Amino acid sequence: MAQSGQVADAVSRVTGRPVELVEITTYGDTSREHLSQIGGTGVFVTALRDALLRGEVDFAVHSLKDLPTAQPAELVLAAVPVREDARDVLVARDGLTFAELPDGARIGTGSSRRMAQLNAYARSHRTEIRTVPIRGNIDTRIGYVHSGELDAVVLAAAGLRRIGRIAEATDFLPVDTVLPAPGQGALAIECAADNAALAAALAELDDPVTRVAVTAERSLLAALEAGCSAPVGAFADLLADGQIVSEMRLRGVVGTTDGSTLVQLSTTGPVPETHDQAMELGRELAAEMLAKGAAGLMGERAH
Repeated sequence: MAQSGQVADAVSRVTGRPVELVEITTYGDTSREHLSQIGGTGVFVTALRDALLRGEVDFAVHSLKDLPTAQPAELVLAAVPVREDARDVLVARDGLTFAELPDGARIGTGSSRRMAQLNAYARSHRTEIRTVPIRGNIDTRIGYVHSGELDAVVLAAAGLRRIGRIAEATDFLPVDTVLPAPGQGALAIECAADNAALAAALAELDDPVTRVAVTAERSLLAALEAGCSAPVGAFADLLADGQIVSEMRLRGVVGTTDGSTLVQLSTTGPVPETHDQAMELGRELAAEMLAKGAAGLMGERAH
């Protein structure tokens, strides 16, 4: 609701028209099962897409990381606004950073991607953590820390920023340590493909740099044939030579949730100028990762 309200305000600014929020509850919002058990892919977006197709709403706002990589022909991704902070953050008891957590600390997350990388990072530093699967909204998750049930939880920085609670983060996890989910920190604004006027108006909010970055990340995910709950991390960023942006670097990781095995690779190339070029960057890195054994590390292979 917070991120939809922010998009609604932005749409009103560029169109001069009022926007009414329509609240839709998805299966992913209400289920307390682990994402790997309920399939992950599409559980947060299907109900919104159905409302779009029925004409009950004009456009929908998604967290891009929850959006399946297959785009329905009847719908168009009209805008990907400027990306928020893509990093994961730690919310820990007593203001602790990840490095300050005691041996055996219990860390809650609903993400197999986070489990894989956190466990791998702990192993590399010869410490031991216990990752605990959790679900629920931000209050529920942070509540596990306040109650003493968990030592810490890992959340997306973007979500905390959008609701004005980023000050509760006790540590920012650099992407060198934990690669975010493909598209993390970005929003997707979707509308009916046959509504060209609306799509053009919404396109005013599109950020080309964010668009090509997340396209490359999601292309990697699609080429790995992985769903949004699979243990896949990806992040594309721009590399600058002085003041001139020269290249785009795409990093990807796949791992077992216990952190014992990771396939982590990167590729660098010219900044994509088209959708197809961004897609190709993702496919190239995925092919390298599959050649290194990535397919065998993904517990879920679904679209």
